[in-house]
Amino acid sequence: MARIKGGMNAKKKHKRVLKLAKGYRGARSKQYRVAKQSVMRALTSAFAGRKQKKRDMRSLWITRINAAARLNGMSYSNLMHGLKLAGVDINRKMLAEMAVNDAEGFKTLTEIAKQKIA
Repeated sequence: MARIKGGMNAKKKHKRVLKLAKGYRGARSKQYRVAKQSVMRALTSAFAGRKQKKRDMRSLWITRINAAARLNGMSYSNLMHGLKLAGVDINRKMLAEMAVNDAEGFKTLTEIAKQKIA
């Protein structure tokens, strides 16, 4: 049986990596060996970035809720504690949305939380 050489597969692998490295500066987008290292690092960072984005969004929601709560005379922690005691089960994303777009509804929630704490 005839031997199959690996040139086609190597070419395909190199093209795939160099395509991912498109837009990189200098040798990082031209030479396979350098491009492979850059692409591996970039893909690792992209994976970590997708996880970091979730943390950043939660932090943003908490900041918005805290700002709106303080306008209504409460701290963020007191608001969340009061809502938990009142049995109001609403997530931070929706609370932040209310804080930005529905000030009256958010004020109602802060009043409920104040009554439960006091």
